[in-house]
Amino acid sequence: MPTHPSATTSTRRDFILQSAAAAAVTIVPAHVLGREGAVPPSEKITLGVVGIGPRCTYDLTSMLQFPDVRCVAIADVQASRRDAGKKLVDTHYGDADCELYRDFRELLDRKDIDAVLIATGDRWHAAASILAAQAGKDVYSEKPCGITIADCQRLADAMHATKRVFQAGTQRRSVPNFQKAVELAHGGKLGKLHTLHASVYLPVLDNTWLPAEPTPPPEVVDWNLWLGPAPWRPYNQKYVERHWRGQWDFDSGARVLDWGAHTVDLCQWANQADDTTPIFYEPSDTNIVCTYANGVKLVIDFLPDPFKKREPHYITRLGTCPVRFIGDEGSVETGDEGEIVADSAALQKEIGENYQRVRGLDVSAHGRDFFDCIKSRGRTAANQDVMRRSHIASHAAAISWILKKKLKFDPVKEEFDDAEANLLRSRPARDWTV
Repeated sequence: MPTHPSATTSTRRDFILQSAAAAAVTIVPAHVLGREGAVPPSEKITLGVVGIGPRCTYDLTSMLQFPDVRCVAIADVQASRRDAGKKLVDTHYGDADCELYRDFRELLDRKDIDAVLIATGDRWHAAASILAAQAGKDVYSEKPCGITIADCQRLADAMHATKRVFQAGTQRRSVPNFQKAVELAHGGKLGKLHTLHASVYLPVLDNTWLPAEPTPPPEVVDWNLWLGPAPWRPYNQKYVERHWRGQWDFDSGARVLDWGAHTVDLCQWANQADDTTPIFYEPSDTNIVCTYANGVKLVIDFLPDPFKKREPHYITRLGTCPVRFIGDEGSVETGDEGEIVADSAALQKEIGENYQRVRGLDVSAHGRDFFDCIKSRGRTAANQDVMRRSHIASHAAAISWILKKKLKFDPVKEEFDDAEANLLRSRPARDWTV
């Protein structure tokens, strides 16, 4: 890291001149000149990245376009991913300044970094976000932000305790067609809302171990750090190539949260339920029917082949992560391709075409919201409280499916009426620091 001249070795006049010259070419960390935590709009926000796989590359490529944001460091346990990330960043800026770290704690120790993008595997999201907040960083975390109810609780509490800005990577809250569909629900255009449909993968429970392979040197793949808080198991290259998905030790809620972190979240929003969760959860072979205190039903539909044909559940052409909102006067359905389909010509005409078509995977507006809130110290579209409730609703639904029984959940105490279900609200964490 660069050093700066000391006032003890210069005259006061020389120090001022040297500092002025340095300021002309140095990116000043935003927190240095902030007033009461706010970042002056004229200053760049310095960004660090923790975990850079395919999804992070997608996120970061979008964030690099913001002129008031500068990515200065990347941490990843895999050398190949670190190197690919540095190439992406340095090519964009036309220099070689992006610093690399194997251990993300070294990145968090840097005082010149304002915010972090956390895009590790699911097992790490909550723990890394909490450590980042405790290090004074604002946090954008990919979803699912916690693999248990307890993780989501601790994460939200940590953000409040440290007063950091938090954005969950549920970017569809910032995509126009989803916003428009929610607006119709909130504005009474559908009449009294009674049913919400959220699409998810067919849930799975799998904890089979892949065959053990020789563990690479830590400089190539730091297997201990890759596992992090997850239970230990022998190394296999397929794990670090994203074949950890669907594994109970590494994944979230029997895969319900892969899409549910988005689709359940959108249904929560449509029902104006960001401060609560459903209270009843009843699983079947095809869905989980959840009921709110206001009587609205949330139907979490299982899609056995979610990336191909989705009829009769949903309109296939609308794309991935479809949702449907139904009231007593009409319904709308939308998905990642940006189109909204209403059940009547009159409602379709009212929707019109005056909303921008943006694919649901796009993080541009969501990232912009995060960085703007860093400057204003405002609350993001998917802040820690929004994340907490929608993630916990998804986890509660997954637990009902795992146990194959109807459950009642208290949204205030965040507890079930069932001892076995309450045990599944958390998992033991491995001590990865030894």
